[in-house]
Amino acid sequence: MKPTIIAVTGASASGKSLFAQTIYDELLPELGASGIVIIKEDSYYKSQSHLSMEERIKTNYDHPSAFEHSLLSEHLTQLTAGNEVDIPTYCYKTHTRLSETQHLSPTPIILVEGILLFSNKELRDKFDIKIYIDTPLDICLVRRINRDTIERSRSVESITDQYLTTVRPMYHQYIEPNKVFADIVVTRGGKNRMAIEMLKAKIRQLMHRRVER
Repeated sequence: MKPTIIAVTGASASGKSLFAQTIYDELLPELGASGIVIIKEDSYYKSQSHLSMEERIKTNYDHPSAFEHSLLSEHLTQLTAGNEVDIPTYCYKTHTRLSETQHLSPTPIILVEGILLFSNKELRDKFDIKIYIDTPLDICLVRRINRDTIERSRSVESITDQYLTTVRPMYHQYIEPNKVFADIVVTRGGKNRMAIEMLKAKIRQLMHRRVER
């Protein structure tokens, strides 16, 4: 039986990762590792091992061309067909992929989260449920500064410079306009408990139907 693929998207630091991860963490004890999996779009940033560090830093990481969406699409196709896949591993500090991969087996529920999932029609057409996390940009910027200084060892200056030159412009060009494709628009970020509980209930319903069949 075909898996249900649920996409969660929104601006950088909008809370989309927290929302998707919370759903995954809270349902994992019920469904088990064979029932639900989460895939991060960031894993599909293109390999830049052929570039110098100076050149890697200049990459526009908020543009669709930074991602290997064709590989993500192919992996979703393979999982839908019941095949296993090897997900790339991306390093934010070196700005390229690592040699290690994450081996995934097909599951009934597949969560996919990332900033540009709706910008690619081929990907969009693979999603059964499309969720957009709608968070004001000023809140996203504060969260991004806190996250990147602590988790990615970046300076406030480099974060704000990137935000002004690429993050915000790309949001207005590729992310916000695609909100129209969402089935559900979630406000108040990744901690919206009502939205979390509603999606969890929907997933339980889908799993129950699979058992009945």
